Amino acid sequence: MIRLFKHYIPHAVVLLWLVDVLLLTATNEVSWRLRAGQIGMALGDLGDRLGIHAGFALVLSLSMVAVGVYGAEALRSMRFAAARLLVAISLGVIVLALLDFLFAAENFWRSTLAYSMGLAIVLLVANRLILGAFLGTAAFRRRVLVLGAGHRAQRLRDLAERPESGFTIVGYVAMSDGEPVVEEAIARGAIANLTRFVDNLGVTEVVLALEERRNALPLKDLLRIKTTGVHVNEFSSFLERETGRVDLDTVNPSWLIFSDGFSSGRMVSSAAKRLFDIVASALALCVTAPIILLFALLVKIDSRGPAFYRQERVGLFGQSFDVIKLRSMRTDAEAAGAQWAAEDDPRVTRIGRFIRKVRIDELPQAWTVLKGEMSFVGPRPERPQFVAELEEELRYYAERHMVKPGITGWAQINYPYGASIDDSRNKLEYDLYYAKNYTPFLDLLIILQTLRVVLWSEGAR
Repeated sequence: MIRLFKHYIPHAVVLLWLVDVLLLTATNEVSWRLRAGQIGMALGDLGDRLGIHAGFALVLSLSMVAVGVYGAEALRSMRFAAARLLVAISLGVIVLALLDFLFAAENFWRSTLAYSMGLAIVLLVANRLILGAFLGTAAFRRRVLVLGAGHRAQRLRDLAERPESGFTIVGYVAMSDGEPVVEEAIARGAIANLTRFVDNLGVTEVVLALEERRNALPLKDLLRIKTTGVHVNEFSSFLERETGRVDLDTVNPSWLIFSDGFSSGRMVSSAAKRLFDIVASALALCVTAPIILLFALLVKIDSRGPAFYRQERVGLFGQSFDVIKLRSMRTDAEAAGAQWAAEDDPRVTRIGRFIRKVRIDELPQAWTVLKGEMSFVGPRPERPQFVAELEEELRYYAERHMVKPGITGWAQINYPYGASIDDSRNKLEYDLYYAKNYTPFLDLLIILQTLRVVLWSEGAR
C-alpha cells in the first residue's frame, strides 16, 4: 500500500486511478479534435488545452471517488463498477456544464462534453476489464509471511482471501509447540535459517501474529529479517493498514501510546479544519436555507409539533452541547426514555422517513458547525445516556471524544447505521482510526464519499 498523508491506499487503486486520469485527459482531447473538425475550427496548440483537459479529468476523477468507483465492491464486481461509473461521469459532466454556464466560459461545450461522456464510459470500462484482470493476480499483491499459526493467523488468512485484498500469504510459521489453528503452518524448528527461508519465498513483508503473551518475541529472527530489507510488521498495525480501522480485540494502551498518530491537535491542521468548517457551513446554510424552510413546513403539516428539535449530545472532551435537526419522529417518540433507532422505526413520521433517508434532517447541523461545537467531519456525537453505557462496555470509547464530533465521518462511510452495543463497537474502531490518522486529506476523502452514502441511502434509518 501507498501511505498518503498517513492514510493507506492500495497500490491497485492508485494504479487504476492514474490510468483513469490519463484516459480522461486523452478522452477530452479526442472529443475536442472531433468537434473542432466538425465545425472547421483550427485546433491550435495542444499546450493551450492542457489546463482544460486537466480540469475535466480532475472533476470526473473526484466524482468517481465520491460515488465509490474505487471502493472494494467496485473492485470485486464489474457490473457494480460500470453502474457507478455511469453515475460518476454523468454527475461530473453536469458539474462541468454548470460551471461553464455560471462563469460564461467556452471551455466545456455541451457538444464536446457529450462526446467526452460517451468515450469516457467506454474507455474506463475497458480499463477495468483489461487492468482489472491483472490487478487481482498474485503478481500485483504483496507477498506476506505470517509468523504464527493461531487465531490471529487465521484472521489474516480470511483477510487475504477477499477479492480486493492487496496481499497474498505465502506461508505460515508456527512459533510455538501448541496445536496450530492453521494446519499447513511449518514448525519453526523445521526451518534452519528463517532469514534464508524468507528470501527463498520472495517475501516482501513479515507479519508477527503471535497469540497474546503465549510466545517469546523472536527478536533475533526479526532483526535479521529486517536488516535484509524485508518490512516487518506486527498484527495490530497490519490490520489497521489493511482494514482502515483499529482492531479493539488486539490493541492495548501501549500500542496506542507508541504507535504513530493522534496528531489532530497540531495548530496548522486544527486551524485549517476550523477555517474550512466556517466557510463550508456558512455556504451550506445559504444554499440549503430554502430546502430547510420547505421541509420544515412539510414537517409541521405532516405531524403535530415543532419543525425543529434540540437534543443534547456529547462533544469534544466530553462537553455537552445541543444539536439541531429537522424533526423526523413523533413528539412522544421518547416518552419511555432514550432508545436506539430501529429499522422501520414506527416512531418515524411519513415525511421523517424521507428526510432521514436523504439526510435532509441533518442540514440544520451546519449551524452547530458554524458555532464551533461540531465539525463537518468527525465521529458522530452520541447522547449522554448512551455514552455513559458505552464507556462502561467498550474500551477506549472515551478516546473518540478527543476530536470534535462531525456531521459525517469515517465510520459513517464505512459502516452501515448502527443501533446497538455491537454496532457501536464496530463504529468505534473506525472512529479511533480517524482520530489516530486525521489529516485534511482524509477529511476530503470522507466528504467526497459522503455523496455515495447520500445517493444510495447507505446506512439510512
